[in-house]
Amino acid sequence: MNPNIHRLRPTRPDAIPNIIFALLIINGLVFALQQFAPSVMLKWFALWPVQSAYFMPWQIVTYGFMHSQTTLMHIIFNMLMLWMFGRDLERLMGPQRFLTYYMTCVIGAGIVQLLVGVYQGGGVPTLGASGGVFGILLAYGMHFPNRTLMLIFPPIPMKAKYFVIMLGLFELTIGLSGVRNGIANFAHLGGMLFGFMLIRHWARGRVR
Repeated sequence: MNPNIHRLRPTRPDAIPNIIFALLIINGLVFALQQFAPSVMLKWFALWPVQSAYFMPWQIVTYGFMHSQTTLMHIIFNMLMLWMFGRDLERLMGPQRFLTYYMTCVIGAGIVQLLVGVYQGGGVPTLGASGGVFGILLAYGMHFPNRTLMLIFPPIPMKAKYFVIMLGLFELTIGLSGVRNGIANFAHLGGMLFGFMLIRHWARGRVR
């Protein structure tokens, strides 16, 4: 990996980078729209399985800006993770590349979820920014591997690289267990997978 990639772009330490700010606003506005027209938003913009009559191609993007209406914790957790871990990545990558990375993870997570849906069957839609967020966590662990994170669970300090490995293994274990927990575990892994492939693609481009 190019050592120059670790030079953060100068910015105020308390500033929210432009793309992160825009994503927070868009997710908040979409969540507000869901409160006024829940059935319409769910039908047209959540990610339905390909075998569903409700599936539309644009949903592979729009689902990533929707969240559960039954609890605020879904959107709060995702936006908190986006803000906490995305800031340094946007400063590192620059706005355009960061947006490309984030949307690749969202779309990649959606593709994986559609494939899993074909195998598992069922007609439950998927929604949430978690695919993009898990991609950001993967990138954070790759670019800042030795930064120490203080976790809530487990409540111990842990280097970012170990946290990402533990998170990936946890999602894989739950996904393979067959437990229908209402969480798109394979979509989370899809966001990490597509994020990893894009980072490796960019790294190969720098070497040439």
